[in-house]
This record gives sequence, C-alpha cells and structure tokens, in this order.
Amino acid sequence: MRNFDLSPLYRATVGFDQIADLMDRVLTNDVSRETYPPYNIEKTAEDAWRISIAVAGFTEDELNVEVKENSLHVSAGKAAEEGERTYLHRGIATRAFTRRFHLAEHVRVTGAAHENGMLHIELAREIPEALKPRRIEIASTREAEGATIEA
Repeated sequence: MRNFDLSPLYRATVGFDQIADLMDRVLTNDVSRETYPPYNIEKTAEDAWRISIAVAGFTEDELNVEVKENSLHVSAGKAAEEGERTYLHRGIATRAFTRRFHLAEHVRVTGAAHENGMLHIELAREIPEALKPRRIEIASTREAEGATIEA
C-alpha cells in the first residue's frame, strides 16, 4: 500500500480538510469490494448527473433511496417468496444490497425513477445565492468624496 504525504496540501489551502478524509477513504477501500449491483454514473449537464443502477427483479416497493449527511444510500430487499421454487439455473441475482455514494456539497437528489429494471437517480448541483459570485460596483473617487461631503 502507498502512503501519501498531504502536508503540502495543508500549507497551501484553508478549509479543505474534507479532501484529505476523502482521499484516505478512497485509498483504504478494499479493491476486492463487492460490485453488486452494477451501476453507471453519467454526466448529463454541466451541474447534473444521473446514477443508473441495474435492479432487475426488484419492484419499486422493494427499493429504498435516501440521503443522509451528504451521502446517498440505495438499498433493496426482496420480500419473502410465497412457496419454494426449484430453479434449474438462477442467473438473476435478487439478493439484498446497500450501495452508498458520497455527494459533494450542494449536490441534491432531484428525482428517482424505476424503469425497465433500472433505477435512475437524478442529481444536480444547486449553489445557494449567497455563495454564487456577484459583481461589486466600484465607486469612483469623485463619487466617494461627494458622498462624504453631503453626509
């Protein structure tokens, strides 16, 4: 395993402590991590994304999508089957799962849809007005002097 020295990051930035935590989390994740269910992350616009998860065999009632503390949790559990079935071949996995995605600040879930065995989750970055850049008008020296004289 590689070790990275993040001290140059701390010398040149202020308030980016979460980046170090994110890098640590990514680097310590096990490579042999389970890949069920398969998913895609697609950029649909400048500030919009879509996560598509293959959930064949699950109904909308068996799926759960929730956001907790900048983290998107998608889980599913199959209801108990009535009667026991005998399969000659079982290639469609319908086992319970939990998939977690970390969201950046101001990224919000705008919708979710279940269609043709795929769960599509729409995400968008919504920056509050207070954080958007704004133009500051610069007063000329004459206007500033006139304002102080009149006052």
